[in-house]
Order: sequence, then C-alpha cells, then structure tokens
Amino acid sequence: MRRILTTLMILLVVLIAGLSSLVLLVNPNDFRSYMVKQVEDRSGYQLQLDGSLRWHVWPRLSILSGRMALTAPGASEPLVRADNMRLDVSLLPLLSHQLQVQQVMLKGAVIQLTPQTEAIVAQNAPVAPKGTSLPQDAQEHGWSFDIAGLQVVDSVLVFQHEDDEQITVRDIRLQMEQDARHQATIDFSGRINRDQRDLNLNISANLQAGDFPHHLDAELSQISWKLQGADLPAQGISGNGSVNARWLDDSKTLSFSGLNLTANDSTVTGSGSVILSDTPVWALNLQSDKLNLDNLLLHSDIATGTGAQKAQTAVKQPRPVIASDTDEQPYQGLLGFNGTLMMTANTVNWRGMPFSNVAIEAENQQGLLRISRLEGALDGGQLSLPGTLDARGQIPQAKFQPKLENVQIGSLLKAFNYPIEMVGKLSMAGDFAGSVIDANRFRRDWQGQGHIELRDVRTEGLNFQQLVQQAVERSSDVRGQDNYDSATRLDILTTDLSLDNGVMSFDNMKGESTLMALTGKGALDLMKEEGDMQFAIQVIGGWQGQGKLVDVLKSTAIPLRVYGKWSELNYSLQVDQVLRRHLQNEAKRRLNDWADRNKDSQNGKDVKKFLNQQ
Repeated sequence: MRRILTTLMILLVVLIAGLSSLVLLVNPNDFRSYMVKQVEDRSGYQLQLDGSLRWHVWPRLSILSGRMALTAPGASEPLVRADNMRLDVSLLPLLSHQLQVQQVMLKGAVIQLTPQTEAIVAQNAPVAPKGTSLPQDAQEHGWSFDIAGLQVVDSVLVFQHEDDEQITVRDIRLQMEQDARHQATIDFSGRINRDQRDLNLNISANLQAGDFPHHLDAELSQISWKLQGADLPAQGISGNGSVNARWLDDSKTLSFSGLNLTANDSTVTGSGSVILSDTPVWALNLQSDKLNLDNLLLHSDIATGTGAQKAQTAVKQPRPVIASDTDEQPYQGLLGFNGTLMMTANTVNWRGMPFSNVAIEAENQQGLLRISRLEGALDGGQLSLPGTLDARGQIPQAKFQPKLENVQIGSLLKAFNYPIEMVGKLSMAGDFAGSVIDANRFRRDWQGQGHIELRDVRTEGLNFQQLVQQAVERSSDVRGQDNYDSATRLDILTTDLSLDNGVMSFDNMKGESTLMALTGKGALDLMKEEGDMQFAIQVIGGWQGQGKLVDVLKSTAIPLRVYGKWSELNYSLQVDQVLRRHLQNEAKRRLNDWADRNKDSQNGKDVKKFLNQQ
C-alpha cells in the first residue's frame, strides 16, 4: 500500500513539475497573433483580445483572457463580446509549441444577431448575375466550428430581424460537445423577457452538422418551458415536448416533423415548414387530442348593462399603456407572412363549451386571411364558421357565414354571458361583418342578417299561455287548465334576424306547440341588455269546457308586449279588448238577428239602420 501511495505521489509531483515547467517555458501570449490569424483565415471574422493571456492549470489546463470581441467583416458592431474567455487546451501539442483548443468557454458574453453585426459585402466585390449560381467548393462543406466543446454561461443573446423589435435572451447557459463527424449534443437554458412576459426555456438536442451551412439536422429530444406575465392565466403556461428540425440553406427552408408539445393540459402534434424569404411562407399541419383554450387564453371581459354578471375569466395582469402602441391596428402581424394551416382536434374547450371533432383550414396572404373551413360538434349539434379577415387596410374587415344545426342555444348564451334563460336546439344560417373579432365588439359594432330555427324551446320567466288564460279568467267565467310551469314552451320557433351596431331585430317570428301558436316581431339592445318584443298569442289548447267564447279564444290572437331590462321584464297583455270586442260582436250578431226577424216593424228598421251605421 505504501508503494502505491509513494508511486502516486511521485506521479503527482512529476505532473505538477511538468505543468510548472510548461507554464514557465511557454508564454500563452505567443499564441495571440496565431489565434487572431486562424479566426480570420477560417471565417473572415476579426478576433480582438484585450489584456494579457495567462495560464490556468486546474481542473483543466487552460488559457484565460480578459475582454474579447468577435466582429464580422464590415460590421459596425461586434457579433460577440465577453468579459472573460477560457480556452481548454491539450497538453501534449504544447510540448512542440502547438495550440490545440478542446473547448471554448465564454462568461458574461453579449451575442448580437442584429443588422449592425451582419457581415457587409465590399462595394467592389463581384456580383453573380440573377438566376445563376457558382459551383460549391468541396471544402465549403462541413461545420465551421471545429472545436470539440463550447460553453457559454451567464450571457445574453440579442436578436433582431431588420426593423423588427429586438428580442433579448438572458441568463444563457449553453454546453455543446461534438465529435470528429460533427455530431453534437447541446444543452441550453435561457430566459426571454418581452412585453411584460417571461419565458423560461430549456432544450436538450442532438445536432448533425457535417454538411453545415448547406444542411443541418437537429433532434430536440427534450424541450421544457414556462411562460408567465401580462394577459396570461394566473398560473402561466408551461409544458414540454420534442421535435425534429431540418435546415436547407439552398431553399432557405426550415422544416420540422415529429412535433409533440404539451401546454398546461393541452397537447399538439404535427409537422410544418417555413421558407425564410423576404416574405416568410409557413405551412402547418397540426393535430391535437385535447386543446383547452380556457386554460391557455384570457377571454376579454364581456360587459353587461346591469353590471351584475361578468365573464368568467382568470385574474390577469394588465399590460402598461405605451403611447407608441396606442395607434397600432389589430392583426398587423398577418401582413408579414404568407401561410396555410390545417389542424384537427378531438376536443376543444372554449368559454366553457366542449367542442369535438374540430377541423380548421385557413390561408393567409399578407393580411388577407381566408378561413375556408372551421367546423365542429357541440352539444349534439354541428356548427360551421367559414369567413375572411382582411387586415390590409386601415380598419380590418371581417366577414363570416355561420351555419349551425341543432346546437343548444343555452350553451351559447351562457358562454357569452347573456342573462337570458332559454334552452332549445338552434339552427341558423347567416352572414355577418365587423372589424375586430371580439365578443364585445360583436355586441357593439357588427352588422348582418340570418334566419333562425329553434326546436324544443323553453324560455324561463314567463309562461305566455298561462298569462293569457289567467287574464281571461279574471274577465270571464272561462277557466284554463291548472298550469304552474313558469316557462313558455314551443315545439318550433322561426324568425328572421338582423344585427345593426348592437341592436338585434326580429321579424316574421312564428312559433307553435300543441297548446299555443304565436307570431311576433321586436328588437333587443345587446349593449343595454333591454328589449321590446310584440307578440300575438293564440292559445289553442288548455281551456276547460266548451262554448262560443272558448272557440273565439282559440281562434283569436291576443296582443302581448314584453319590454324592459332582461333582468326585470315587464309585460302588457290586452285581453280585455279582445273580450270586449267579442261581446260587441256577439251583441251585434243578436241584434242583427232580431232586426231580420222584425224587419217589417219600425223598431226592426231602426235597429237595422243603427247597426249599419256602426
């Protein structure tokens, strides 16, 4: 045991002595000009090293430098600046005064991918004619970063494309290792802060860079992220996933496949691509087993006239108002790209409504968005919502042609916070137009028309049949059947609908059931949540006994007006006028019969003359 320890100590002393001798014999500053020249010869970039270079022998043999900067040819700003740089080098090549770098470590680096750091071609450089391409040199293939390892810690990445807003990635930690075939493994973490939002991102990836920059394959095996901040759910949005990506430099195409992402309790899979031309061209084909939009998006508060009810939304952190952003028109992001989207989802939750078998097909042409297919199932019914959104002008123009078949109207009223207690299977076909696609804006400034058909309708709060029968009972000896139901029931109700800046008008309204038939018209003010509806109610069943008055009531439409706030409805029922008219007609009939029987007498002639004058 002593011999082993003695041997190890001797080896340690020899190693320390060798390194000490190396440090004394080899000056790392001798490699300064060599490193600068190698970087320029291989890439054309200018490497600037401030301060003297020094050795660091533990835990690895390294060369330490002070501030460094790396600048592209002709660029006005450095691509990379760092407070400290460490070069891990091999020991044996140093014995022959050669530098072999195994890993580069940057600390406190600022990496700028902006127009100011891009390389600028010299004005007198030759330019190839359009439509031609020069043959590629075989030596141009291959990953230009030939060092086995790269480590970046406590650094910042600034990204900006032309005149777009800058995106800053902070707290960067990057570890990359590659082999002789340029197969690399990468571990990355960083934090992006933008628009009062924080995104924490962690990525583990395998990179095949043997043919870079012409071709690059990446397998992102582990992606985890969390997004928090303004206009997001209080718990934020977090998830993980994986994806395979490929870059083709000749066509400037970035494609991905095998996408598998989770966001809170939602999942997305699929593939897609983007061509990075002057106007990017996107193509996305996505699928989802479950998409819970209520857990991903904050819905705008739906204002109510009474203020008693509000939309069910999570507590949100509002964004600060910035003067430069106040004049920005909605949907400006659509102007900068072309693209297509095809997506299917087994289930989608939105505003508490459980949609199923949802399918979307859409195409954007620099601000002209065409939604050729947007359909799904809800509560046993089907709905379709194709349309267009034109954001190319100063004011967006949206046009949609909704079509619903047997959708429960109660679910829609509850989702958009309309305090109307109504259930029934809704079928509708219409054409509506507006500017901003938003529930409040729909209430305020959309226009359109449509035709509605409701089956198995039940409206709580007023029983039209009961109102008529009770009013008749108070004015005559006719009785209706006992009915303690507070709802109006109809087998079918149809009407034409028109919407004009918050006022929804109804014309040609017709409804019927086994006990009642009605016609009507009227209007509802969606913003004030009040209305004025006029009905003609014909109660054809539910009367006790038989008689001429009952026959008259069955065939006579009773005027009914329902008006006021939705939460405090008033009604006016004109039964007395109907009964009075019935008595008058009955009296006229009997007098006319008496006059006919006594037409030869003077009294009969006088009565007949009087009736003719009425």
